Amino acid sequence: MAAHHHPQNDSRLYIDGQWQDRSGAQQIPVVDPFFEHITGHIAAGSSADVNLAVAAARRAFETFSRSTVEDRIALLGRILALLEERSELFAQAIVNEMGAAIGFARAAHVPYGIEHVRVQMEVLRRYAFLSRDGGTATAKEPIGVCALITPWNWPLYQITAKVAPAIAAGCTVVLKPSELSPYSAQLFAQVMHDAGVPAGVFNLVGGTGEVVGAALASHPEVDMVSITGSTRAGVLVAQAAAVTVKRVVQELGGKSPNVFLDDADFANGVAKGVLAGMRNVGQSCSAPTRMLVPVSRLAEVEALALAAVASIQVGDPRDEKTTMGPIANAAQFARVQTMIAAGIDEGAKLLCGGLGRPAGLEHGFFVRPTVFSNVTPSMRVAQEEIFGPVLVIMPYQDEAEAIALANDTVYGLGAHLQSSDPERARRVAGRIRAGQVHINYPAWNGHAPFGGYKRSGNGREYGVHGLEEYLETKAIIGY
Repeated sequence: MAAHHHPQNDSRLYIDGQWQDRSGAQQIPVVDPFFEHITGHIAAGSSADVNLAVAAARRAFETFSRSTVEDRIALLGRILALLEERSELFAQAIVNEMGAAIGFARAAHVPYGIEHVRVQMEVLRRYAFLSRDGGTATAKEPIGVCALITPWNWPLYQITAKVAPAIAAGCTVVLKPSELSPYSAQLFAQVMHDAGVPAGVFNLVGGTGEVVGAALASHPEVDMVSITGSTRAGVLVAQAAAVTVKRVVQELGGKSPNVFLDDADFANGVAKGVLAGMRNVGQSCSAPTRMLVPVSRLAEVEALALAAVASIQVGDPRDEKTTMGPIANAAQFARVQTMIAAGIDEGAKLLCGGLGRPAGLEHGFFVRPTVFSNVTPSMRVAQEEIFGPVLVIMPYQDEAEAIALANDTVYGLGAHLQSSDPERARRVAGRIRAGQVHINYPAWNGHAPFGGYKRSGNGREYGVHGLEEYLETKAIIGY
């Protein structure tokens, strides 16, 4: 693959229905995490660019907010068709920008990203924007201009999870994708243009969080900001947004438990849990990275976990046989190494993996799939989000301790629960403080609300809950 020989210099922003050249602006390099080469540059947007984009979105809101539901369903349908038609372009871009294995990009990143658009069409077909109770009507109306700040770990998926419901609601948007994985966002902006999105309804301003993100979060003409990212970034956005009293939706970090009750299917469930925690190289905020198991089954779980890790094919993300590519960027690679070192230093039992690259890989931000066992709650690897292929196995004595351990974290995004007793599983699920609980590895559901308790965030995405984040509520009394 010669992809790295062709630099993708794209110094354009998409504002008010057209591409705007910013080749004179500061350029941000984009690095291929397999070759460790700069593969291109994007323009760093400025606060002046943010002002232009927000002004365009504000003008467009006057008309787009009054568009019919039928028109918005049709628009989403055109976006959906173009995303499907160009799915391979998106898959290749995601490999280039963040190192996802091509098979995983095709099987997960792109189809799940596209699904958010389809789901919002389904939601719109049955959503009641006006309901009446006696003489009072309750109207749901688009909130206004929305700033959408998305991360590098699921680049297309996180964009559509915000843009689709915002458009469905009748809002206008300014998107700031991660400067670390910008190529898929440029492709997405072209899809929006080619789908005939009215000028100003969708705007893309690339750049840094410090400049573009901060300008959007504090902008008096932005009505809402939705951010997916680290808890630290989410706090900064909320602080900047507080001054202008805008709505803030945050989808932040996680340290999700995978609780094996003593009646679980260990033979199949442990391997699934290891692979779930390490999919996307562990770079998912809801990854089940803490496996909680009965102390009596610890040795059995360790053996099953080792066998599961042995099935992972780490290597060149452009090779169809690869199941795990490199970490997406240098800073994250360094963070994962630091956390693996912390686990070793704190005396966790290193079952497999450890520091450095896997054998035979001389370049690329590769991490050895790592499993620690006998991890105790006070260890950093038990409390801090690692965002890499690092799993910790934590033994517990009884069900009460399992629930306490599951909740012993500042986060509360996802949780998994394994049990062969449906009643018991539902009862324990009710005790776990997290925005999603998955019982026995169910299929992904694009309608299920997603978001966090505690420091994992505020608000919900996906499905009807995702739509409603972009709506204001108006009572009309005497209707």
